[in-house]
Amino acid sequence: MAQISNSSGSRPVTSWKAWLGVAPFFLFAVLFLLLPSFRLLTASFSAPDGSFTFDNIRQLFTEPLIVNSYKLSIQISAVTALGGGIFGFLLAYSVTVGGLPKPLRTVLITFSGVASNFAGVPLAFAFVATLGRQGFITAILKNVFNINVYDAGFNLYSFAGLSLVYMYFQFPLMVLIMAPALDGLKREWREAAENLGASTTQYWLKVAMPVLLPSILGSMILLFGNAFGAYATAYALTGGRIGLVTIQIGAQIRGDVLYNPGLGYAMAIGMVAIMAISLGGYSWLQAKTERWLK
Repeated sequence: MAQISNSSGSRPVTSWKAWLGVAPFFLFAVLFLLLPSFRLLTASFSAPDGSFTFDNIRQLFTEPLIVNSYKLSIQISAVTALGGGIFGFLLAYSVTVGGLPKPLRTVLITFSGVASNFAGVPLAFAFVATLGRQGFITAILKNVFNINVYDAGFNLYSFAGLSLVYMYFQFPLMVLIMAPALDGLKREWREAAENLGASTTQYWLKVAMPVLLPSILGSMILLFGNAFGAYATAYALTGGRIGLVTIQIGAQIRGDVLYNPGLGYAMAIGMVAIMAISLGGYSWLQAKTERWLK
C-alpha cells in the first residue's frame, strides 16, 4: 500500500489514493453483505401485521418443524461434507502425489472446476434423467441386467438420493482445495523421513497427515457450509418434500400454506449464525495449514 513519510520522521501516513483503490470492495461489502444482514436482523422481529415481536426468535428453539428442519440440513450437510471430503481427498492425492499421468490431472481439475459450480435446477434435472424412475441408468439396469434399484430400496427423491446429488458438487470442490495443499508438501520432509528409516505409511501417519489435517478439516467445514446453504437443487429435485431449512424459509416468505416473512427472516439469521461459526473454524484451520506450508 502506498505510503508517504511526514517531515518529522514519524510513522508513515497512508496515501488516500491507496484507500481509493479498496473503496469498491468496502462499497460491495456494505451493499451486499452488511445492509442485507441488517435487514434480516430487523425484519426477524416483525410479526405478520408489522408489529414488533420476539416470537419469531423463540420459535427457532421451540417449534418442532423449524428445529427438525435445522437438524435435517445439518445432517445432510455433515454427511455430504464427510463423504465428499474423503472421496475428494483421495482423488486429489491420486493426481498430485499418487503417480497418475499428468494429463489426467488436467482433465480432473477442469472437471472439478465445472462440476463444483454445477448445481440448482440443471443438476436436479440431470440426475432425474439419469437415476430417476424412468432415468437412463435405471432403465439400463432394469432392462439389461434385470435390476430394479427402486424395488431394492433406492429412491432419488429421499435423503439418501439428495445426498448423492449433493456429492456431485461436493467432492470436486474438495479436489480443487486439496490439490494445492498436497502440492505444498515439501519433498525434503519425505526424504528426511526415509533417511531416518520411516516407511511410506509412517511418513503419511507421522509427517504428512498431521500437516494436512487442518486443511482437510477446514475443507470439510467449507463443504458443510456449501451444502447447508443449498436451496434450488433440493427444491427442484424433491419439490419441497424434504424440509430443509432453506426450503422452510422459502415457504415462509413466498406465502404458500405457510406465510410469516418475519419467521423466515429469523430462520435466515439462524443460518447466518451457523455459517459464521463454520467460516470461523475454516479460517482458523487454514491459518494453521498455511503456517506449515509456507
